[in-house]
Amino acid sequence: MSAPIPLPPRDSVRLSDEILVNITPQETRVAIIEDGVVQELHIERTASRGIVGNIYLGKVRRVLPGMQSAFIEIGLERAAFLHVADILEQRQHPAETQRIENMLREGQTLLVQVIKDPIGTKGARLSTQISLAGRFLVHLPQENHIGVSQKIESETERQQLKSRLEALLPNTGPHGYIIRTSADTATDEELAADIEYLTKLWADIGQQTKLMPPETVLYQDLSLSLRVLYYAIWSVRTQKKSSLIQQRITKKWLSLLRNMSAKQ
Repeated sequence: MSAPIPLPPRDSVRLSDEILVNITPQETRVAIIEDGVVQELHIERTASRGIVGNIYLGKVRRVLPGMQSAFIEIGLERAAFLHVADILEQRQHPAETQRIENMLREGQTLLVQVIKDPIGTKGARLSTQISLAGRFLVHLPQENHIGVSQKIESETERQQLKSRLEALLPNTGPHGYIIRTSADTATDEELAADIEYLTKLWADIGQQTKLMPPETVLYQDLSLSLRVLYYAIWSVRTQKKSSLIQQRITKKWLSLLRNMSAKQ
């Protein structure tokens, strides 16, 4: 049996900050408190969690030229649905009309993400355009442009955020990102941590596509309570004063939580 992974030291987190978690069979509630004041409140209901955002290695069961769509097996009770408009190549070039029978063939494997939960007798709806959400950024690993949340209306602020992100991105690798509203108060260290996490996550998914059989889930988001724990550990790791021992402990926890996202 491997040795247990210790928790990050208490003195590495501000004692004035608290994370309160309440878990019941019906829902999970998380409150983030700073200096005695509630800053964030999150609620996740068990019945409504769904599978939107899950990434699967799918297998084409049937191509329907008349409907310009295909049924994809992803390991669920019902085959999922993929329309030509949700295929990456069509979304990247909307002015060009693509034919799905020229893009997919029966038995082909492909990476897909759920964009709509199954309803009634209908299977989940899929896209081949992948997006990975972090705390401050959404990674679009198949793209190479940077977008900013529409909720950030100031053009000056939008340009500043884009410039900050561009300066933090590595020279190699995909540079597709959407800057979330929460990024307007994030430090460069926090943005860099998000980039590192999302880059590793995409690399992990790419590795899984080579190892796992078709009709397998490769990624699903952590539960609310584990997401909060993940971000709390990240905040410890990105503190400049954290020791080498603290860095190693948090690195082990981050690796453990990343692995859990594919095993829930």
